[in-house]
Amino acid sequence: MKKLDVRFTRAPGDSLPVGTLAQDRGRVYFEYAPAYLAAGCSLSPFRLPFEGGLFEHTDLAFGPLPGLFDDSLPDGWGLLLMDRHFRSVGLNLAEVSPLDRLAWLGTRTMGALTYHPPADGATAGAGRFDLHELARQSREILAGAAVDVLPQLLLAGGSPGGARPKVLVGLNVATGEIVSGSDDLPEGFEHWIVKFPAKADPPDAGAVEYAYALMAAAAGVDMPPARLFETRRGDRFFGVRRFDRDANRRYHVHTFGNLIQSNFRIPSADYADLLNATSLLTRNHQDVRRAFRRMAFNVLAHNRDDHVKNFAFLLNDLTGDWTLSPAYDLLYTPGPGGEHTMTLAGEGKNPGRPHMLALAEQAGLSRRDAAAILDEVRASVARWPNHARLAGVSGATSKQIARSLPS
Repeated sequence: MKKLDVRFTRAPGDSLPVGTLAQDRGRVYFEYAPAYLAAGCSLSPFRLPFEGGLFEHTDLAFGPLPGLFDDSLPDGWGLLLMDRHFRSVGLNLAEVSPLDRLAWLGTRTMGALTYHPPADGATAGAGRFDLHELARQSREILAGAAVDVLPQLLLAGGSPGGARPKVLVGLNVATGEIVSGSDDLPEGFEHWIVKFPAKADPPDAGAVEYAYALMAAAAGVDMPPARLFETRRGDRFFGVRRFDRDANRRYHVHTFGNLIQSNFRIPSADYADLLNATSLLTRNHQDVRRAFRRMAFNVLAHNRDDHVKNFAFLLNDLTGDWTLSPAYDLLYTPGPGGEHTMTLAGEGKNPGRPHMLALAEQAGLSRRDAAAILDEVRASVARWPNHARLAGVSGATSKQIARSLPS
């Protein structure tokens, strides 16, 4: 039987035992620690009972782990790096369990949950970064080149979710210095994520995502600070400040998909589910309005990669209150088969204003309020050429995207 202790880590030297995660003959179990049940709050209210006793994860159609712990694991890019590391040390991937992966991440997870004892992973360090070199090797890895994973890339890129290459960095805003951001940072640094272009992306992919961040903020969408990271060789990479960190203070983040245990790779959810879950979890009408505004932006800005893990919630562990997280992964995407990954009142191909107004009514938003939000978002999206120009998007790319946006 494999076991891991799960801890809620707020900051260096400040962590609480949450419980024990175990795996035996292919079955995964979890048990909350009695002390955490007495003093803590539920970390996954919809699918993981906040009570004593042994909980067995039986929803294997979703995945091998409960959604709460699956959120600690990376998706495409981080998983690729992790698998390359395991192969490099002679491990058979078929024999690497989900608990082995969590142990390898240890304290280098996104969010507040950490896993103990950590396995021997990449060597931590806060050395300076060469973003151009990391981007170059990212391209080689995606192309299948037989290269050793740079220690910096493995350390910084081993835990982020999503399919595009990215690294966790620490940024000193005053000096512009960048260091590894996979663990705690020196004083004066902030936690950021920097994304590199995927193989199929245009050269100005970073500028496009930055333009979308500007456009979303102008539409009233709650966005974290974002910027372009430029190198001496002319690279321009999109970066965004992490909302699961405030200096070295960590916050618990739970994606919508893993909250309801819906596999993001199999489109099956509707925005009605998101709005309903937001209302039930946060009990805050303003969060429902924020979720509706984000839906409107995705529709009007042609962001159709709007799967269930591209929405998340933050827990205030001092009060037990949940809020909708700031927005992330907003950019022009055609979606699977040209459809939205999440449907709108059942419509995925051509959702429009009537579908959004119908969902607003179901969610308890007044027609007047919903219409005002739609008009505000549409006005910002109509200014796409201005946002693109400010971000340095090429004229050709700007015009290509504009053809899919309302004028």
